[in-house]
Amino acid sequence: MALRKFFDDMSPNFEKGGKYEKYYAIFEMVETFCYTPKTVTTVAPHARDYVDTKRIMTYVVLSTFPALLFGLYNTGLQTNLALDSLNMSGVSGFRGWLLNLIGYDYQVSSYLGNMLLGLTYWLPIYITTLLIGGMAEVVFAVVRGHEVTEGFLVTSMLFSLTMPATIPLWQVALGISFGVILGKEVFGGQGKNFMNPALVGRSFLYFAYPVQISGDSVWVGVDGFSGATALNLGARGGVEMIEKAGITLQDSFIGTIPGSMGESSTLAILIGLAFLLFTRIANYRMVLGCVIGMITTVTLLNAIGSETNPMFNLPWYWHFVIGGYAFGLVFMVTEPISGSWTNKGRWIYGLLIGFMVVLIRVVNPAFPEGMMLAILFGNIFAPLIDYFVVQQNYKRRIKRDV
Repeated sequence: MALRKFFDDMSPNFEKGGKYEKYYAIFEMVETFCYTPKTVTTVAPHARDYVDTKRIMTYVVLSTFPALLFGLYNTGLQTNLALDSLNMSGVSGFRGWLLNLIGYDYQVSSYLGNMLLGLTYWLPIYITTLLIGGMAEVVFAVVRGHEVTEGFLVTSMLFSLTMPATIPLWQVALGISFGVILGKEVFGGQGKNFMNPALVGRSFLYFAYPVQISGDSVWVGVDGFSGATALNLGARGGVEMIEKAGITLQDSFIGTIPGSMGESSTLAILIGLAFLLFTRIANYRMVLGCVIGMITTVTLLNAIGSETNPMFNLPWYWHFVIGGYAFGLVFMVTEPISGSWTNKGRWIYGLLIGFMVVLIRVVNPAFPEGMMLAILFGNIFAPLIDYFVVQQNYKRRIKRDV
């Protein structure tokens, strides 16, 4: 109650005419983070909807927790396994100093120990993302005089979960800055961006610094250790090479394999999807469209076959559980701002992404992971898809009324 009274007493100083008017955006951001915004309507004759932007963004962040928690565990697990294979006593750098300070014993069998080790990799990435990206958001909000929305909390979480364990923090800062500024703020801010800012930032890092964002040595935080992802193995030799490396379909589904910190566990990601569908934050048409597009395209390529490209023969269920397909499907394909808004357009949008991700993975040998580019491709065409859907509906109604 005392905090609520503080906000009420301070509010006139930040509103129009107040002595701190130019800092209203920052004040509004802090207030709406703690309490429901004053703009929510509660009485007639207005339409009443308590699902405001704050609640939507909160639900999306909550839906990432299963993937985050398992990602912490798996990052620590893969690091401990690598240390054992190389007969090393611990990790180097500030992480090693901190873990030695608290007496960490690097036990592969310890669930909490693996999560703690994984936390030392993810937390610096997330803090850097929040500080640098948040500063960019606040600067644009102050200059333009609008509030800072909770949308950045989603962007920061998704961006951090798509990073490999070994990514340098200065590249994290550069990537999130690029994503927020050129993927969102230059178009007017929240609700006006036509591409997903987290994906824009990650794609920038991929093309600007491919050595640090891809390859076999970036997924496990141990110097000198090389651990290929299942997707890279599939591009080299299909299912046979994946299984030869000791990776089973069950491992890939559960997520105990090398990969980006939040993308490895399809099971954890699907738990998040169930929450988003239950709360109606995610639209099922986008999800089903993307899955149908992927399965159809993979089935067609399996039927065509290839003697020189093993990816032609990779079954659809392997595509589903390896790489960033499941993560992108649940948290980025369903993103409403950069996706299609019409119901028919959502089906087409999902089908297009499902088709493109397989096409990029299979046909382009230089880029085995295609989900990121497929979603950005879908983002570009989403307004055009909605335009043709609306025009088709308009013409059909004109014919019906004539």
